[in-house]
Amino acid sequence: MDLKNKVVIVTGSRRGIGKAIALTLAKAGANVVVSDINLDDCNKVVEEIKTIGGNALAVKADISNPEEVKDVVKSTVKRFGKVDILVNNAGIYMQKSLTDVTEQDFDKILDINLKGVFLCSKAVVPEMIKQGKGKIINITSIAGQVGFANSSAYCASKGAIINITRELALELAQYKINVNAIGPGVIETAMTKDLLKDEATKETLLANIPLNRIGKPEDIANAALFLASNNADYITGITLFVDGGWLTH
Repeated sequence: MDLKNKVVIVTGSRRGIGKAIALTLAKAGANVVVSDINLDDCNKVVEEIKTIGGNALAVKADISNPEEVKDVVKSTVKRFGKVDILVNNAGIYMQKSLTDVTEQDFDKILDINLKGVFLCSKAVVPEMIKQGKGKIINITSIAGQVGFANSSAYCASKGAIINITRELALELAQYKINVNAIGPGVIETAMTKDLLKDEATKETLLANIPLNRIGKPEDIANAALFLASNNADYITGITLFVDGGWLTH
């Protein structure tokens, strides 16, 4: 799948799933904007992209801050002249029971996981309308489809992403902007490191995965490449779950 000359913004791309998506899309020929809260880490990803012959730009941003989000888009257009694809990947996870989670915890998770999708999409859409097409890919989770204990705020945010994906697909279809989501299952990242280091917990998780393995960031990146490509031009409003079969239960 060829993304030559396409310009992509990937939020939360200094590590994990976001980094894998940035590298995979760069390998397919895209110019990639690596955006996250730590500029040094973003620059390291940019250097990796350059070593494989790609072209990339690092931009620091807190995606819950509308002014910083606008700056990402401005920097992208200044450097590359356009925005073809947005991958709303940035997100945080917090495991606390309902009695322990605070209002501040809840607000923080929704600000980054959900409000960030809204702000970033709102910022890129005018650029996509100008050029007559675009792709928005939102990263949700199987936790947006089923409940996970002690994760009320996270589940709420990820479920909302599934539905805002449907709404934006409907609203933006007139501009030939495709909006889809990817729902990862259990993926081996820094976010899940503490969860997976406990062997009993890992075995419990594997028991729910028919393919009997923990996912890799590259599994999600390959799905993002498909949805970003011309091969997915007639697909909009869907959530593609990449979960090893978890949701078949």
